[in-house]
Formats: sequence, C-alpha cells, structure tokens
Amino acid sequence: MEALGVTVIRFALRPGANLIDAEDKAEGKRTRFILEANVGEIIRCCISAMMTNPLAFFSALGQAFSMGRRSDRGILRHFAYAVEAAVLANWCLRDAVQHVHAHFGTNSAAIAMLASRMSGIPYSFTAHGSEEFEKAPLLSLDKKLQMAAFAVCVSSFGRSQLMRWSPLSYWQKIALVHCGLDSAYFNAPIVPLSSASRLVCVGRLGEHKAQILLVAAARRLHEEGIPCEIVLVGDGPMRTNIEEAIARAGLQEAVTITGWVSGERVKAEIEAARALVLPSFSENMPVVIMEAMQLGRPVISTYVAGIPELVKAGKTGWLVPAGDEAALTQAMREVLMAPTAQLAIMGAAGRRHIIEHHDALNEAKKLKSLLDGSLIAT
Repeated sequence: MEALGVTVIRFALRPGANLIDAEDKAEGKRTRFILEANVGEIIRCCISAMMTNPLAFFSALGQAFSMGRRSDRGILRHFAYAVEAAVLANWCLRDAVQHVHAHFGTNSAAIAMLASRMSGIPYSFTAHGSEEFEKAPLLSLDKKLQMAAFAVCVSSFGRSQLMRWSPLSYWQKIALVHCGLDSAYFNAPIVPLSSASRLVCVGRLGEHKAQILLVAAARRLHEEGIPCEIVLVGDGPMRTNIEEAIARAGLQEAVTITGWVSGERVKAEIEAARALVLPSFSENMPVVIMEAMQLGRPVISTYVAGIPELVKAGKTGWLVPAGDEAALTQAMREVLMAPTAQLAIMGAAGRRHIIEHHDALNEAKKLKSLLDGSLIAT
C-alpha cells in the first residue's frame, strides 16, 4: 500500500509476542499500541468522544452491549472494546485518518467498528479465517459487515463463508483480495531441489495444524524402511505433546523442532526440503504454502477451505483428506520416492500460479481501489 502512495498509520492493541524477524520488530517500532496508553490518556479520549458527539458515543456503547449479549466473551469485555475504540477514534481524528482497516473479523473489527461510529471515519475489515467463520454468530460478523464500507476475504472459500453468515443484501460488500508475497520471495533465485529425504512443516504447533499426525505418518515410513527427515518450524501449545509423540515413535534423530525463527530461516528451511507438508485440520489460505510454491517446492496438504485454490493435486502437489493418516503417509511416500526432476516440474507450476495470483503489489491495488471507493462514497 505504501508503494502505491498510501500513507499507512499503524495501530494495534498490544505488542506482538515472540518477535524474531527484523522486519516484524521494525513494524513494531512504527506501531502505536492502544493498551500501552496510560490511564490519563484513556480517560481523556473517552471524555473527548462523549463530549464531541454524545449521540454517536452512546450509540457505540449500545452496539457494544448488543454484541456482548451475543458473544461468548460477554458484555463487560465489549464495554472494554468500546473504551479501546474511544482511544482509537481519538488518535485517528488527531492524525486525520480517512479510513480504518482492521485485520481479522474478531475483536479488532469490533473495535474498528465502534471507533468508526464514534468518529464518523469509515471502516472495513479483512476476514482471514478460520476462527471468524467458526464463531460467526458469536462475533456478530453480520453486524460488522452491515456497518462496514466493505469487507475483504483472502480466498473464495472465505468469501463464501462470510456470505453464508450474512444477509443477501450485504453480499455486494464482500471483496476477494488474496494475500500476496513481496519482492523477497519474487526476486529470490530458485535453489535446486535436494536429493535429501527431507520434508518441512511450517506453522504454530497447535491442534489444527495436525503435526501429531505428521509424526505418525513418519513413523509408518520408518517402519517400512523409507528414510524420512522432517523439520517442524514453529512453536506453540502442542510442542510438549509433539515431542512426546516423537520420543514414543523413536524418531528423535529424524524429526526436529526449530522453535520460532526468523523469516530468512523459514525460507532456508523450505529451500532445504523436497516439499512442504501441512496436514492441517483447519485453515483458510496459508501464506506458507504460497512461500513454498514461490520457492519452487511442491506441497502436501489437505482438502480444507482455500487450500485447493492454491494446491492443484497432481500438478503443484498432493492433497489428502484431513485426518487421514494413511493418505498422508502415501503422499509423503510418493514425494520421497519421486525423481527430483518430477518435483521440479511441479514446483515450477506452483511458482507460475503464485506469480499470477499472489503478487502483493497487485493485490494491494485491489485493496486501494476499495479504499478509494469508500472515500468517494463518504
């Protein structure tokens, strides 16, 4: 967006945890965090919002109450969102912000919506999934879409889910803007495929990423005498469970966990592997699959959400039913036994798809057009 001449002011609720990458840290320094405001600043912003436009302020409180009644987080939590929204509204008015765009349709969209009501500044949000779609009624997604200038989804599947949970009259507000990759991936030279029997899985170590299933599949392959090295890049609440599964399978030398690492390290781990494997139970459209395809690596993943929009079975990778250990094992077996020339052809096809559909600058142009339209409308 900034490359297109848009001035982007960054606001967030709180600093991110476990920031390893230098670019993430630099973004953090450019961001103002609402929850770091002192008590005096918060009180001043609330009084300012109430005195400047009392009708809008109390209307926002009413919206917070209504959403809180529907939510699993409760009314008090939504009144807290209203207080945070008052801070955001004040900062946006001070900085002459023309449009507020929130990422995720969860609490961030709620705060942006309430801030929009208090300030009169139009807002929009991107529903990345999959949590938004699993909890759509509890999150009042229909209300958030009603009040938004527009909403963005990153996959056709995601758009269908937002349509599912919204009245027909709101469907025209829902646009498709893919996540994209920047020049660090588009300008990267293709590293030739290694003959090593190595697969990589990148993602938070949690239930929905199904790394436990990946360990079980690796155990099957080792029992068959098929060499298989797996690198799990990431960390998370399931790490202890996964380490225990690795130990029970006797795969301590074959399966390693890196923990959180930098973006450069992620890229290097993908380039060192024959393929990326992501056996997820729940996703929308994972960016790590785009990264692997752009680096010329085929992908093993599941028939879940927007993944089939990225991975074409037999052309750019393998797709298996989620939760099917035998099918996952078979796909991994085929990757490990396939000639590198075959995998290179699949990797090249995946790279062409990403260049055509997931260029960050091209996708930013779509979002800019939507933003321009909202400003004209107001």
